[in-house]
Amino acid sequence: MMADAAQRNVDAGAQIIDINMGCPAKKVCNKAAGSSLLRDEELVARILKAVVAAVSVPVTLKIRTGWSVEQRNGVRIAQIAEALGVQALAVHGRTRACMFNGDAEYATIAAIKNAVHIPVFANGDIDSPQKAKLVLEMTGADGLMIGRSAQGRPWIFREIFFYLSTGKFLPSPSTHEVRDTMRAHLRNLYAHYGEWAGIRVARKHIAWYARGRPQAENFRHAVMQTETSATQLDAVQSYFDALAEGEVIQTAA
Repeated sequence: MMADAAQRNVDAGAQIIDINMGCPAKKVCNKAAGSSLLRDEELVARILKAVVAAVSVPVTLKIRTGWSVEQRNGVRIAQIAEALGVQALAVHGRTRACMFNGDAEYATIAAIKNAVHIPVFANGDIDSPQKAKLVLEMTGADGLMIGRSAQGRPWIFREIFFYLSTGKFLPSPSTHEVRDTMRAHLRNLYAHYGEWAGIRVARKHIAWYARGRPQAENFRHAVMQTETSATQLDAVQSYFDALAEGEVIQTAA
């Protein structure tokens, strides 16, 4: 089934096939998918072998460090993946049992990097330029994968790149830039999902962009009531314009 899905995606134009064996969600793991696969190294091998053989494009893999702290077999999974033709690996520094709790650990990622020759990307709790530099130094990884820290903060990538390149910090984006970035993001969501679904998907993104800003909770509540893309965009415009003009009370929500 995985090989067939890979073929269908390549036929549709995919230039890379990325297999996610890192998702810790219960509804995913209960179907023997996501990070639950890390418990069955033989099945992992069969899946990877079938997918790599089925397509001509690169196959990459995302994993966690293992199923649990007691079964932290990320190094072994990485070696299996490399031997079967996987061309790059992303590793989240937690086991499935850890979910997103506690701090990510990077020692296992470093061990994986030392055990294989394919590119390894470190993932987990990379939320600042300084942390990005630290994780690269701790793991020896070839690159970084950033997930939750980019929610409502897409400029984190340029901030990290600039810091790694120069050792200096970029200034934070202006309120107007945040507003314009957010509105462009919302328009893309409406275009991709359609009006009805796009409005609902956009709500969580709006909350992420507003997180930590003055009266964010009131703003989020107001946005939840919007039923058209136009009113949602207007609400965003009004809120951030008020922020820029100092009309919103400067106390954290």
